[in-house]
Amino acid sequence: MGKRKKAAKKPTGKKNEPLAKSFPCLFCNHENSVSVEIDKKGGVGNLSCKVCSQQFQCAINYLSAAVDVYSEWVDACDTVAKDDGEEGGGSFAPARAPVAGRPTVGNTRDEEDDDDHDDIIDDEDGLGGYGGHGVVADDEY
Repeated sequence: MGKRKKAAKKPTGKKNEPLAKSFPCLFCNHENSVSVEIDKKGGVGNLSCKVCSQQFQCAINYLSAAVDVYSEWVDACDTVAKDDGEEGGGSFAPARAPVAGRPTVGNTRDEEDDDDHDDIIDDEDGLGGYGGHGVVADDEY
């Protein structure tokens, strides 16, 4: 006589977590302050920050999710930042740029003096600074 077979246990499937509908703001850096609303019938995705009142709107399709609207906003912000950077003419803030016609005070060094200071490196903008890996200007993070 054979033994009775045990009933096979049903596999426990992983439950999919719902996708996020709130994200960190790019402008004010508050966590979960950006909420996304999707109108699939209208084909429009709306994004707004509760803290700094930034708003963005883009076209969506039937497959789009809240994360897609947020990524469109990030891409649009990057595009605007790159366009502004090209028009500004450099990687440093306009406030640091030397003004034409204004005399520079205290910056009357000879090129011979530069040779004496090996730890200070003149960069392309002529303002001088310390070189090395990980050293960034004041306006870069």
